[in-house]
Order: sequence, then C-alpha cells, then structure tokens
Amino acid sequence: MEALLARLDTIVTNPDLAPFLALAKAVRNGAVYGAKVRFPHALVMIFLFRSGTIREKTKLVLKATRQHARNLATFALIYKSSMLALRNINPSEVGKERRFDSFFAGLLGGYAVFGRKKTSVTQQIVIYVFARVILAAAKLSVQPDMHPLSSLITPEARTEIEKHAWPAFASLSWAFVMYIFRWHPDTLMSSLKSSMVYIYSDCDNWDSFRNFMIHNK
Repeated sequence: MEALLARLDTIVTNPDLAPFLALAKAVRNGAVYGAKVRFPHALVMIFLFRSGTIREKTKLVLKATRQHARNLATFALIYKSSMLALRNINPSEVGKERRFDSFFAGLLGGYAVFGRKKTSVTQQIVIYVFARVILAAAKLSVQPDMHPLSSLITPEARTEIEKHAWPAFASLSWAFVMYIFRWHPDTLMSSLKSSMVYIYSDCDNWDSFRNFMIHNK
C-alpha cells in the first residue's frame, strides 16, 4: 500500500502532468462543493415546504444534491479544459493566458451546463451568480481607470457612492420583489414564491389559536 501511495504521489506531483491533473481536481472540487452547498439547503427547503412522504422527500433532496454537484463538476471540467486549449491555440503565445480567455471559457461552460436546459437548480445557480456579477460590476464602475467616465468621479464622490450604494440596492431589491409578489407572483421562482406566501400571505388567515401560533394551517 505504501509503495502504491508513493507511486501515486510521484504521478500527481509531476509538473508535466499538472495542467491535466488540474482538470481532475477541478471536477472533484466542483462535485464536492456542489454537494456540500445543495444538500443542507435542499434538506431544509424540501422537508419544510414540500408535501409527500419521507421517502419521496429524501429522493428529491438526493436528486437536487446530485444535480448541483454534477453541474458544478461539469462546468469546472469545461472551463478548465477551455482555458488549457485557449492558452495553446495561438502558436506565437503558447502557454500564455490572454485577457478574455476566462470570458470565452465561461461562456462555453455556461451555455453547455446551464444554458441548454432550465431547471430549478440551474436557475438558482445562475441567479446567484448574476446577482454577484451585478454587485461586482457596480463596485468596478466607480473604480479609477475602469471606463472613459472614471476620471469624472472624484475621490469624494466615489466615497459617497460607495457609502449609499448598498442601502439603495437593498431597498430597491426588496421594493421590487414585494411589488412583484403582490401583483405578479407567478413570475417569481417557485421556491421564493412559496416562502413569501408562507410569511406574507398565510399570516392573514387563521380560525383558532392552534393555527394562529402553533401551526400555520
């Protein structure tokens, strides 16, 4: 066993194999991270808000966990493979990463894994990523030398924008989601809609102390 482990250590520490071994580890890390993130979330949401037997709910939890893990693992494989290919596609700059390689690798992985089929899991992941992209873009928009108008933003103005940006973003986000929930609830994701119904609509209905405070319905 020790000889086998020593042999494996020699293989995985070979610098010539590093770019290809990174693909395997990316798949491994994507699957593990996806399972760690999705399992507790699915466990809570499905057992609290879904109807059905324990067996049916358990199957749904495992299905969501497997799908999330598979999506992240597949995306990691496509992204890292594309980055490796793009670094070696230009004969004059073999092995050199160019500025937009990550953009095109992400574009390919995003379409292949998340763009071709919309499910509740893929939709949640994409929306999560999109929200982070918007926040990052907002931060970059006031940084020096990021765009032609950057020079017009003084350090004092930048400080004020950064000070008030989050309160404005948080307030408007909740203002819009509550308006949509009130007048166009069917346009919201089912998980968000069900949680909002539970909090903001079911509180208007009861006929005894039991379903007023002890149980919801």
